[in-house]
Amino acid sequence: MGANYMTDPAIFLIDSIASLYILAIVLRFLLQWSRADFYNPFSQFLVKITHPVLKVLRRYIPPLGKIDTSSIVLAFSLQMLADFSVLQLKGFSIGAGALALLSMGNLISLLINIFIYAVFARAILSWLNPGSFNAAASILHSLTEPMLDTCRKFIPDFGGIDLSPLAALILLQLAKMVILPPLHQLASLIS
Repeated sequence: MGANYMTDPAIFLIDSIASLYILAIVLRFLLQWSRADFYNPFSQFLVKITHPVLKVLRRYIPPLGKIDTSSIVLAFSLQMLADFSVLQLKGFSIGAGALALLSMGNLISLLINIFIYAVFARAILSWLNPGSFNAAASILHSLTEPMLDTCRKFIPDFGGIDLSPLAALILLQLAKMVILPPLHQLASLIS
């Protein structure tokens, strides 16, 4: 009872702490990529909690254009470490290739979920308090506008009703259904 009794809390702690920090890294990457306001309080928070580790990695991993490769490497490495730790605690062994595919799938899922929640939150904010400005609305706008603008190009105008958030949510959910199952299946075949 002793080993199993402590396994679930250990898995919960590893998964929670790793997931929150990986989320912060991915959000920082996305906000840099979308050129969100650096002085926004939310941006400053993400920079402060991720900067110490990224500062070290940036010495060895240069960016590729406007892509912050050190953030990608850090998020992927932490995801692999968290997935490996959780699987070990559950009593499963997994090969490096399968672990890499599993971790890539988890990061892609996180990325899609971030966009789903951001589009949904932006739509809700536009209904509740249209035209207002706050730090959260600014970040949501920076993050979602490129995707919503692309959707607007393909959706006709319906008399002032913007259906681009609905189209984006459908496309994001579809991407999740198309991209993730093959990755998970391939990971199970490799392991």
